[in-house]
Amino acid sequence: MATAADLTVKPAEIDPIDVSRKELYVEDTWREPFRQLRQHAPIQWVPESDFGPYWSVTTYKPIQHIEALPKLFSSSWDKGGIAISGDPELLEKWNMKEPMFIAQDPPHHTGQRRAVAPSFGPSEVAEMKAEVQGRTAELLDSLPIGETFDWVQKVSIELTTGMLAKLFDFPWEERHKLTEWSDYGGDVEMIKDDVTIEKRLAKMQEMGMAFAALWQERIANPGKDLVSVMLQAESMKDMPPEEFIGNLILLIVGGNDTTRNSMSAYAYGLSQYPEERAKLEADPSLIPNAVQEILRWQTPLAHMRRTVVEDTDMFGPQMKAGDKVVLWYLSANRDEDIFEDGEAIKVDRHNARRHLSFGYGIHRCVGARVAELQLHTLLEEMAKRRLRVNVVGEPVRVPACFVHGYKSLPVQLSHY
Repeated sequence: MATAADLTVKPAEIDPIDVSRKELYVEDTWREPFRQLRQHAPIQWVPESDFGPYWSVTTYKPIQHIEALPKLFSSSWDKGGIAISGDPELLEKWNMKEPMFIAQDPPHHTGQRRAVAPSFGPSEVAEMKAEVQGRTAELLDSLPIGETFDWVQKVSIELTTGMLAKLFDFPWEERHKLTEWSDYGGDVEMIKDDVTIEKRLAKMQEMGMAFAALWQERIANPGKDLVSVMLQAESMKDMPPEEFIGNLILLIVGGNDTTRNSMSAYAYGLSQYPEERAKLEADPSLIPNAVQEILRWQTPLAHMRRTVVEDTDMFGPQMKAGDKVVLWYLSANRDEDIFEDGEAIKVDRHNARRHLSFGYGIHRCVGARVAELQLHTLLEEMAKRRLRVNVVGEPVRVPACFVHGYKSLPVQLSHY
């Protein structure tokens, strides 16, 4: 890893650019502001935004370095947590405590992550493959050829929600609730306004109550699902209700948004690069690499946030204890020093796996293998059927700077 001396940045040459504005994402105009920041102010103080002042970090190596120093750059929920919207004063005002292991520092984080991680290990994921394959095949065989439909609703949401329902052994006929709770849990825009804060809290309570009922069921009849795993883990079995809800939000939003929006990016992104799509169609052995490239290109969670624990001038600028630091994965995954022509999809990109879409260090996404399995299976099953997704209209995008994704995408399927 680079040393701090290698990472010192020159003073900002441009006025502050607030890349947290939702307009940049709903209008898909975020690329140029981030390019300007990478070139002229890779670490910049933004004194005003709808989420308060923050340090904006937009290049690869400083983000990696910050991720590797959890004692200096904290993820802890009581300092504001992992999203730009986190605010200790708001947490206090609304009693909005949602601790989760990604929003904990060691040693608390270590024990809880260690409890959940085996559910996503190589052998467990290998066991999931046949079931994922079966569900994906059945869904693809039900889709119309040559008729317009919404890829997000029919494919991305259906496949990822099905996976979540299986992981939690959640009632299958009620699985659509997982999607709704995920949308509320990951919506940073809802934190801006008292009315929407109340609405979000009500949904999170609804989710907590549903899972509390499952918890009670699993006490009597434990299985291999994630609720049973938490229940049996020394570090999680005595969690207070707010911590249970926090960890559910983490596992549901993490399991849902990463995969759902990567599946949508596969459909939309390859339609923007037909030569790359043709390359993939001609050579299915490129699928594993294409999966990594789609994850890099889309970056389904645009940022993670940390809070400075003690004053530091590690990167040149003086960061003060309590400052909010926003790590823009979306920009780092296009850093010209790491990814040549990073705005383009290249299914055979030699270093696609270096993307930061799953984070880095102790907080790297615990379910990364499951996300990769689902995306890999979708591409594999599409290739078996020689199916191509043709985008027939512009997508409607998520209007926020955290979940980077699609609300709808009109497509038609054809054979190649």
